[in-house]
Amino acid sequence: MADNIDTKEAIAGLKREVAELSGLSLATGVILTQLLQKIASREMNPQASATTIVTNARAAIEGFTSHAGSDPVMKARALEAVKQYEDQIRSVLRD
Repeated sequence: MADNIDTKEAIAGLKREVAELSGLSLATGVILTQLLQKIASREMNPQASATTIVTNARAAIEGFTSHAGSDPVMKARALEAVKQYEDQIRSVLRD
């Protein structure tokens, strides 16, 4: 019975940690997007600036994940996040 309670407490603790990390991730993403939008909008060619930002981000992800043992799910999610940031940045630049 004690193992069952410990397991439930451990799961509850992990769920709290996931929720906290999700909140941190959301806040970081929002702030990062706003910063990137501001930076790109101040450039002479904002669309080219946005392209450079996302191209460099993709290259960095490829570099970091090229080592043996890197998690393919992490890489896929990171590249998906770059696409989301790109879409958000470009949506503001079109206005």
